Amino acid sequence: MQLTRELSRKVYVQSRLARTLALRTAYIAYARALLRWSDPPTPEAAASLRARIGELFEEDWQDAENGLYPRELIEQLPWREYAQAVPRLLADLPRTRARIGRGDFGDVPNAERYPHYYARNFHYQTEGYLGHTSAVLYDLQVELLFGGTADTMRRRLIPPVVRFAREAGASKAKPIRVLDVACGTGHFLRMLGAALPEEAKLYGLDLSPHYIARAREVLPRDMDVSLICDNAEHLPFLDGSFDVATSVFLLHEVPADVRERVLSEMARVVRPGGLVVVADSIQLADAPELKREILGFPNRFHEPYYLGYVKDELATRIAAAGLRVTGSKLAFLTKIVTAEKAAAPARERASPTSAR
Repeated sequence: MQLTRELSRKVYVQSRLARTLALRTAYIAYARALLRWSDPPTPEAAASLRARIGELFEEDWQDAENGLYPRELIEQLPWREYAQAVPRLLADLPRTRARIGRGDFGDVPNAERYPHYYARNFHYQTEGYLGHTSAVLYDLQVELLFGGTADTMRRRLIPPVVRFAREAGASKAKPIRVLDVACGTGHFLRMLGAALPEEAKLYGLDLSPHYIARAREVLPRDMDVSLICDNAEHLPFLDGSFDVATSVFLLHEVPADVRERVLSEMARVVRPGGLVVVADSIQLADAPELKREILGFPNRFHEPYYLGYVKDELATRIAAAGLRVTGSKLAFLTKIVTAEKAAAPARERASPTSAR
């Protein structure tokens, strides 16, 4: 049994590592040919990236082995969904390249009613976040960019949420309520729903109606999830409405003052004793050997607020929102910070008028 388990682990890690390196090699070749990038990673950076990829898949396999999420989550990508998106991605490449060539990041339809920081072509992608084509292509684009590790990095948020649900004694009579802020097309919600008890109440919020519409298309019909189109700066929920709040890859795409408001809102809507888990890009202090790669990212992908984010400290910002940071870890190119909201004083807990 032990030998079989160890063989299974090695096969999984090595096969995923090989797949990622192959996808990254292909993506770099594409970038050089079509996007005119000519600065491959230094040998030190390449070695660091390889080691980080291996560690990521080691943790992924171990968490599935330990029952923190179903094994089927780690065994395949949504190939059918991606295959359907490939023709549209190829057809869109000339527009993306032309936009990069002329430095145009304001080619976004019907953007007048959105915040200024949002109404732009992040990653130079067609329609920014304000079109259905963008929503259809986004997940495939991100997986290609990260060599098939994007969902694996997202899964790093699942273990703390599952452990919290188990410790809190979540049940049919007392289902856990989870809010995912900036849920996009719902990839993380889908994986989280597979890991939590079926009675869990899941909520996803995103500012893009097109990404919310895409999430409604692709999320399982039997999944108990409510999707809301609204701004994370002003969450439309009462204080203490949720047991858990999560956010993945949002904060590096908004200005510093917006980051503060979003984190404060997440802290507000989580109940006393609740959990907040935030994942975003690694920061400069986390990986000095990747400094050139980190600093090159915003220029390649039009990420105007990324430099301010990577020079900051995510855990410090979360603590400033009134939460107690309980952990911080790295997963390939992602940083995950967990925090809890202070429990209410005994008198407040006993009061029948306490907000929930």
